[in-house]
Amino acid sequence: MNQPLAGYAPAPVTARMEKHGSHMLKVAMQTGSDLLARVGSMVAYEGFVQYEPNPPAVRQIARDWITGEGAPLMKCSGDGLLYLADYGANVVVINLNGDAISVNATNLLAFDAHLTWGVERVKGLAKFAGQGLWNTRISGQGWIALTSRGEPIVVDCGGGEDETYVDPDALVAWSPNLKVKGKRSFKAQSLIGRGSGEAYQMAFSGQGIVVVQPSEDSTDRLRVRG
Repeated sequence: MNQPLAGYAPAPVTARMEKHGSHMLKVAMQTGSDLLARVGSMVAYEGFVQYEPNPPAVRQIARDWITGEGAPLMKCSGDGLLYLADYGANVVVINLNGDAISVNATNLLAFDAHLTWGVERVKGLAKFAGQGLWNTRISGQGWIALTSRGEPIVVDCGGGEDETYVDPDALVAWSPNLKVKGKRSFKAQSLIGRGSGEAYQMAFSGQGIVVVQPSEDSTDRLRVRG
């Protein structure tokens, strides 16, 4: 019975966070190294791991989530191995080496609790979308895991003068030092995105990356907010 399933056994732990296959995250938990993860994402664990939904640090920052862009988070602590997933979505693991990343909250799976994070308004888009677009900015030295609806593409903007255009509903994350502006297209509204109403794109320029998933988010990220 075990022989046919041997290929699915967990590999030895080599890092704080790593993928098990394409759709599951494995986290090496240690006392004192807490994790913030999306509520409901735990699928299995080994050892002694405790969970605290909506901890005080999250409640304080969640006050900024007036736009509904926030993701419900839980604090995970203890010793062992923790496995996380989000409805079979692809997992992207990033080691932030003192860098920062701006993440769509719906694509945020887990990150080290000691990282600096908060909700911020994306500049340059307010005139296109009512109150604008809000994202979660995470920075510091540590690990972060994102989800993507399908295998993502990472576009290197290259620092040139050319801009990279992205459908906001397919956007996962980007380097926060990039310049962002909105572009409205009437002629392409039936060709770009879902084709419902006006077509918006986000234009990125500067030195950095943009992570794009091959499937659009089910929520309209540039809807007008009252």
